Amino acid sequence: MADPRHKRDARSRPQLRVSIAAASVAVMATGAAVASGISASPRELAPVAGAADPAPWPSATSRPSVTPLGERRPVVSRAETRRPPGPARSEPSPAAVATRRLVRRADVQKWTTAPLNIWTRPGEKARKTGLIDALTRVTVTGRTMRGRDELVIDGRSRWVTGGYLAGRKPRPEPDAGDAGDAADGPAAGASCSNGTSVPSGVSSNIVAVHEAVCAAFPEITTYGTLRSDGEHAQGIAVDIMVSGARGWQVAEFVRDNSAALGVSYAIHARNIWSVQRAGEGWRGMEDRGSVTANHYDHVHVTTY
Repeated sequence: MADPRHKRDARSRPQLRVSIAAASVAVMATGAAVASGISASPRELAPVAGAADPAPWPSATSRPSVTPLGERRPVVSRAETRRPPGPARSEPSPAAVATRRLVRRADVQKWTTAPLNIWTRPGEKARKTGLIDALTRVTVTGRTMRGRDELVIDGRSRWVTGGYLAGRKPRPEPDAGDAGDAADGPAAGASCSNGTSVPSGVSSNIVAVHEAVCAAFPEITTYGTLRSDGEHAQGIAVDIMVSGARGWQVAEFVRDNSAALGVSYAIHARNIWSVQRAGEGWRGMEDRGSVTANHYDHVHVTTY
């Protein structure tokens, strides 16, 4: 009698062979499909239903438009069109309005009696804009402030040192080089007869200058000597209070007699003469602001 186990084994073996064969066929089919899919061109793939169309592939002729560098148009930025508005225009101050009114109404004519610097304002922050020669007719507003007189020059308010404007045209003053002849050649050595004197604390040279000037110009009665600053404090300087043509006569008298009087230098009307630079004659000086600081109202003499 045959064993039943042998029958079951006989029936199961063919099924195993069929399964193996089927698996081999499936593997071969899958490989063929994969190979054919990879080698296919993207354009040959079938579209998927519902998917968006892919972007077209760029061609050699579809390139972006490029403008040559030299032909580029300027780029307009929004920032340039959104600039903040400028400051509001301010109204002129009452002082500026009053000045304009004075300038428009000014009609008084006067004459300058000396060369004068032109300033933009009367204060210390004024800016110098030019120079007016002596014996020049000018239009004035009548306003005086901080030692300066207001003029109208080219329709604008300008200022000059006060005290040098005259209602009538003055006679020309002699030049510094010719002023000595106008003094009729007074000589040093005469005695003072007008009762003036100088303090005992000054140097002997200052005493000599006073005596000589007093004798030659007896109408001059004011002499400034000792004070707390500079050469005046040392007793070697004197201010002879005189101006105009007579001032130049005194200045030339002092220069002509400088050796006998022991004079080192003299200053008058923004001009200086010194023994050290005698060959240069009278030399101009910078503007110091006021009449007295510029030595227009006196002759300054410094001795050794």
